[in-house]
Amino acid sequence: MNSKITQPDVQHFIFGNTDTDLPSLSLKKSPFGEISMPEIMQQLESRKKAQKKLPSWYGSMGIYYPPRLSMEQSSSEKTAMYKAGLADGKTLIDLTGGLGVDCYYFSRKFESVTHCEMNRELSAIATHNFGILGADNILTVEGNGVDYLLREGHRYDWIYADPSRRHDHKGKVFMLGDCTPDIPSLLPQLFAHTGNILVKTSPLLDISSGLRELPGTREIHIVAVNNEVRELLWVLKKDFNGPCHIHTINYSTNGEQRFGFDRERENILAESHNLPQTFLYEPNAAIMKSGGFRSLSAKTGFSSLHRHSHLYTSGQHIPDFPGRAFRIREIIPYKDKKLLRTAWKDKKAHITTRNFPESVEQLRKKFCIRDGGTSFIFFTIDRNNEKTVLVCDKLYS
Repeated sequence: MNSKITQPDVQHFIFGNTDTDLPSLSLKKSPFGEISMPEIMQQLESRKKAQKKLPSWYGSMGIYYPPRLSMEQSSSEKTAMYKAGLADGKTLIDLTGGLGVDCYYFSRKFESVTHCEMNRELSAIATHNFGILGADNILTVEGNGVDYLLREGHRYDWIYADPSRRHDHKGKVFMLGDCTPDIPSLLPQLFAHTGNILVKTSPLLDISSGLRELPGTREIHIVAVNNEVRELLWVLKKDFNGPCHIHTINYSTNGEQRFGFDRERENILAESHNLPQTFLYEPNAAIMKSGGFRSLSAKTGFSSLHRHSHLYTSGQHIPDFPGRAFRIREIIPYKDKKLLRTAWKDKKAHITTRNFPESVEQLRKKFCIRDGGTSFIFFTIDRNNEKTVLVCDKLYS
C-alpha cells in the first residue's frame, strides 16, 4: 500500500479523472513523483467499479482501492447491508475479512467487530478505509483468523466467514470441505467460541450438499441482484436440530422480491399442474436456486406447467409475483413447425427455454428468429409432456 495515494492532491486528481478515458490516461506519465502510473490506474479502475458496487465508498474522499480481483471478490454494499441485518449482538469476528465491506456494515450494528485478514496489504487497506469511514469500533488483525480465534480464546456473539472458493489443485470447488478455511471440520472449535455462525458461500454450492456439511443450519438466505444469484448465506446456531427455513430475495430495478418457505414442508406439499392459461409466470433466480417450487405454487395458487419446467400459469393476474409475469398471446404446438417458422421468420423476440431439449441458439437458427423486440417466446413442455411454444407479452420483471 502506497500511503502517498491518500494525500489530498492525489485524491483530487483521482476524483477529477473519474470520467477520463483510462486507456489513454494510462499511456501518460504520472504527475506524482512517488506514485507510479500503474498505481494511479489501479485506483481509478477500482473506484469506477465501486461507483455501483459501493456507492458510499465511491463518494468518500480518501478511500484506498485494492487491485481489481479484490474489488471483484468483495461484497457489494447492498448484499453487505443484507448480511448485517441477519445478525445482532455486541461482538462479531470476521475470520476472512478481505477488503472489509462486510465488516464495515457489521460495525454499524455491533459494539465491537474484529477483522482478520492474512494478506498484509489488504489488511492495511482495510484498516485505512475503516478510519476514513469513521468505523472506529473495528479491530484489524493481520493473520489467520482461525488461528487468532483459537489463540486468543475470546468469545463472540457471532462468527462470520467467507471461505475461499479456490483450491490449489482443483480450481473452482463446490464442496465447503475443500475451501479455506474448512468450516465443516472446524465447527466444533468455532462453536466453542460462539453460539451463532454466519457463512457466505458461492452461489454454485448445492443446497443439499451444504446442509449435509453444515449441521445446525437454521436458515439459508439466497441473495440475488437483478436476477443473478450473488450469495448463499448460511445461519448456524449451536445445538440447533430443527427445520431449515429458506429465504430468497431479489433486488431488482422495480424493488425487492422476497419469498420464504420451510424446506421440510416443501418436500411434503402436493404439486398441481395445468395447461397454459391466460398468464405465465417465471420465478426469479433466487427462487430457482432455492428449489421451493411447490411452496411457491401453494402460496400463489398457481399451477405449474410441468414438474420440471418451473413455469406457472393462472387464469387471473395476481400482481407482485416474485419473478417475471407475462400475458400469453398465442399457444403454438411445437410439432407445427411450419406455422412457427412462417409466423416468426426474420422477426425479433426474446427466447427462453425451460425443460426443453434444444438450446436458444439452435431455436433461433432453426426458425430464423432474431434477438430483441417486445415479444417473449417460451419453449417448454406442458403437463401432457407435449412440447409447446408460448408467445407472450411481458407485464413486469
